Amino acid sequence: MLYARKKRSQLPGGYYQMESSALPQRMYGFGDGEFVRLRDEKGDTWQGSVEVQNEDTIRYHFRNKAGRSLSGVADGNGILLRDERGNTWRGFVF
Repeated sequence: MLYARKKRSQLPGGYYQMESSALPQRMYGFGDGEFVRLRDEKGDTWQGSVEVQNEDTIRYHFRNKAGRSLSGVADGNGILLRDERGNTWRGFVF
């Protein structure tokens, strides 16, 4: 029987830190490959997915249990997300 080594994706993983520009709120969490889970200061959990758009751009989609969503892109400078109310969230991955 042949065994193939599982190929890991080239997506970023690590510790995420996000901060709202309009509200004094922060979100923290961990991600590995395509899946990210963040927790905000209210205790809500945001589950997200990551997809590569091209060599330099990565797209993020997050949703919580209440149905709210965040989406945006990341480049070499950091992550920029926008929620359904138009608030901007900025962050980075350690």
